[in-house]
Amino acid sequence: MTDPVTTARPPMPAQAEHLRRQRLERLLRRLPARGEQAMRWLLQPGRAWLRGILGCALVVGGILGFLPILGLWMLPLGIILLAEDVPLLRRFSARMLEWIERRHPNWMAPPPEQG
Repeated sequence: MTDPVTTARPPMPAQAEHLRRQRLERLLRRLPARGEQAMRWLLQPGRAWLRGILGCALVVGGILGFLPILGLWMLPLGIILLAEDVPLLRRFSARMLEWIERRHPNWMAPPPEQG
């Protein structure tokens, strides 16, 4: 019988986690003020139970994106929320954020100045 501790994936290297956090931060800054505020509130350490519920709901909504009102946009948002508490999803969210940065660099750019 194998020991689950030794067969589990190692945690993300610190540099990769730091890069994931930077990309997430840049993406959060692009959200409208209320959306950014809500996401920052949800990403605080004491909100794990709420992130889990909301993250699962968003993933299910993203999978059912073919229905009216629901959409594919819900899937990455749910994964980002769940990745804060599920190490297995951190690697996936890091790859997803890297893909967004490559395919849509303007999404990660600083928000345009309001003047």
